[in-house]
Amino acid sequence: MSAQAAKDTCFSPRQTLRCPGGRVLNLASPQVMGILNLTPDSFFAQSRVAGHTDLLHRAEAMLQAGAGILDVGGYSSRPGAEHIGEDEEKQRVLPALEALRRAFPDAFLSVDTFRSSVACAAVAAGADIINDISGGELDEAMFATAGRLQVPYVLMHMRGTPQTMQQLTDYPDGLVLELVRYFRDKVAQLRALGVADIILDPGFGFAKTAAQNHELLGRIRELQLLGLPILAGLSRKAMVYKPLGLTPEAALSGTVAVNTIALLNGARLLRVHDVAEAVQTVRLVSNTLLPSSP
Repeated sequence: MSAQAAKDTCFSPRQTLRCPGGRVLNLASPQVMGILNLTPDSFFAQSRVAGHTDLLHRAEAMLQAGAGILDVGGYSSRPGAEHIGEDEEKQRVLPALEALRRAFPDAFLSVDTFRSSVACAAVAAGADIINDISGGELDEAMFATAGRLQVPYVLMHMRGTPQTMQQLTDYPDGLVLELVRYFRDKVAQLRALGVADIILDPGFGFAKTAAQNHELLGRIRELQLLGLPILAGLSRKAMVYKPLGLTPEAALSGTVAVNTIALLNGARLLRVHDVAEAVQTVRLVSNTLLPSSP
């Protein structure tokens, strides 16, 4: 593949996310989304935030390392995770967002939630982006809420709930075709409700077998036909560590490898636990495919 062909196929034209306050997140180069877990049971124990001071220290370190977005979540979506109520999720998320907005007024903040009421309160508390693992399936008011709030929306593919999704992995017409149809229809619904900026997340690990996850990783380029930026959330997941006989704690090198594949296949956002390593990966892949003019 020539350098120009790589540029044309791996990096789409300039894209931006328009956020509250007139701020714009530039996706001309891929960006990194740092994970801030406010849950006590996230699958990667080292990602769990332990209080206010730890939250600010982690956020500062991520931003200094080059994170473009901080993603704050208060509901664990790992397979079989405990279900918590709306009030408890708000108690975890809202004070954290308020603290982050005060400490880092220029940072781009995302709220990881499938509940429209949490999303609405989170944007009022300082969130710029809604990151919905359910694609609006778990709260019928979510799409309308995103349209009313006029914030970017991450549309992910999942079936069922975190408690049931691993039993819903049958795709008679093929996984990728299912995703294309799913995103096509969901994007049309969002557009009709006024959502201007949409990011597609294929949902690695959500209602997909290990083999399906790896097939999807090699084929996410096919989702580019929808003309929207793609987010890849692969960090330390089972599809990385289980084939290697490792644990999430030992899966950093594997995560770098799959993130590289995702970038080569067109991903524009990497959602990760390890920001510095992901930023280095983005820079090296971008420099290789898009070398500076002599």
